[in-house]
Amino acid sequence: MQKRALAVHDISCVGRCSLTVALPVLSAAGVNTSVVPTALLSTHTGGFQGYTHLDLTDQLTPIAEHIATLGLHFDAFYSGYLASENQIDSVLHMIDLLCDEGTHVFVDPAFADKGKIYALLEPSIPAQMRRLCARANTIVPNLTEASFLLGRPYPFGGYDEAFVRSLTLQLSRLGPENVVVTDISLDENH
Repeated sequence: MQKRALAVHDISCVGRCSLTVALPVLSAAGVNTSVVPTALLSTHTGGFQGYTHLDLTDQLTPIAEHIATLGLHFDAFYSGYLASENQIDSVLHMIDLLCDEGTHVFVDPAFADKGKIYALLEPSIPAQMRRLCARANTIVPNLTEASFLLGRPYPFGGYDEAFVRSLTLQLSRLGPENVVVTDISLDENH
């Protein structure tokens, strides 16, 4: 039986990120993937100027409620970039509405990189994102997001394996069973 996933993420028209990357990967893996776009951007917000941004917050609940009428089972629920703090409440509602005990909830807290919160997002986003991470089976923050989620300073001066292990242990205390901190390099050549 083919696996089914629901991906809740933005669409960036230019840039190697968002649903434009996730959807082909999941499809190539044989996963029947439904999508709920959180925002439409002309480009992603890192390294581009003058991008457009359409926040789709007002569409999330109506889309989820319609999908709920279809009686579909989702083996996985994946959330990525959320365009505002308000979307976290909508995504939590989607989890309640569309997921069951057999759904693996996977959260990429996609809100920061290189020690800074993404443009367009409020400084209070980490506190709200903790609520979503607490509902996940698996979270995959990058090092910046992990630091912000824990209220710790970003390690601009470097870090070691013990620091990363400490981060993952503390993040698991938020509630997820699995924690993978991405963009870790303990050796500048790897």
